Amino acid sequence: MKVALISEHASPLALAGSVDSGGQNIYVAHVARELNRLGHTVDVFTRRDRSLLPATATMDGVRVVHVPAGPPVQLPKEQLLPYMPEFAEYLVRFSAESTPYDVTHANFFMSGVVGLELKRRLGTPLVTTFHALGRVRRIHQGANDGFPDERFAIEDSLVRHSDSIIAECPQDEEDLVTLYNADPAKIDRVPCGFDPAEFQPLDRTIARNSLDWPQDAFIVLQLGRIVPRKGIDNVVEGIGALRRYHGETAHLYVVGGNSEAPNALATPEMTRLGEIAQQCGVANTTTFLGRRRRGQLCQLYSAADVFVTTPWYEPFGITPLEAMACALPVVGADVGGIRYSVRDGETGFLVPPRDPLALAQRLSALRNDPALRERMGQAGLARAKAMFTWAGVAQSLAHVYARVAQPLANLRAVRAPESIDEGCRQANVRLEATGR
Repeated sequence: MKVALISEHASPLALAGSVDSGGQNIYVAHVARELNRLGHTVDVFTRRDRSLLPATATMDGVRVVHVPAGPPVQLPKEQLLPYMPEFAEYLVRFSAESTPYDVTHANFFMSGVVGLELKRRLGTPLVTTFHALGRVRRIHQGANDGFPDERFAIEDSLVRHSDSIIAECPQDEEDLVTLYNADPAKIDRVPCGFDPAEFQPLDRTIARNSLDWPQDAFIVLQLGRIVPRKGIDNVVEGIGALRRYHGETAHLYVVGGNSEAPNALATPEMTRLGEIAQQCGVANTTTFLGRRRRGQLCQLYSAADVFVTTPWYEPFGITPLEAMACALPVVGADVGGIRYSVRDGETGFLVPPRDPLALAQRLSALRNDPALRERMGQAGLARAKAMFTWAGVAQSLAHVYARVAQPLANLRAVRAPESIDEGCRQANVRLEATGR
């Protein structure tokens, strides 16, 4: 098949870890690569956000098209919706001038705006992965949600008109049905994944020596975007509660941010987190490392004793999978996709978000039981390999693509008309099938 992946703000070429660069970037990059390995032709369309970017680039056999929509500068994703008609117009022209796409896969609701226009004008089947739902975000972020209310109507339209909606976990599926009245028959559950070539267990002693981390410390790792909803303040407070109520110490390493060196000017949330660490009496055992490249993450996971992630909400969450792939037990918030990927009491523990005392209790249990850490780590590794590889994700998506693309493929295979009347009849069939 020929597949168009649309990811308006999250380029597969961007470094993950900054404010608007995270799980979606990783998802699109790996899905595109794995689909290409399966033999499909894949183009990724993302907004041109720097003036020096080439019109197209190549990533492991995948073409990445930088779409001129809006000014060629980096903008918060909350400001991009007005540029989506321009994005759509470009993609319609681009599509019309080459071999037609068999399917469009829109990532995020703004990419869905573009996908709907391709479906309306060219009849291209549309698969949508929301990655985050506006109504769920508004529940948790309230007035801090910077997206306009138009998002809700756009998402409603996508739910009605997409040929398939990809739910990444059971909670995502439930939210689509209860908050958006989605038809369950149109929902396909396909999770996120990890790449076994990127993430596997490494020797902990060697990893700590390479990072110059103390060999005898109980080390907790937090890795991801440093924004309030990720609940990193809860992790810092949990480390403080571990010391205060259990008399036990842990060294917390926080990885992420908008620069490779920790910089509070580039990542303002670091200032608030540093103040919380000071108030909790754990500033001397809390280290901000800044952003790290993908190739460095396996070593970081492998050097830690436990991975912690306690966001307020999480549509899926890729970092717990990466930690599990490195045989690291995970303590995660009992929300969204984390509730699906982490098996409570088996591969780690689930705790309520914004509950540092509950987090401290679970950290204490893991700190005092190395055999439990080992057992949970191995169980997590087995679960990740069995359920959450990017190769498996791409195969599942390819099955979805083939199903939704089949009606259009049948129409394209209709024999050449023998008469003007026959040609008109076929044209009418095509129009009816594509809803035009």
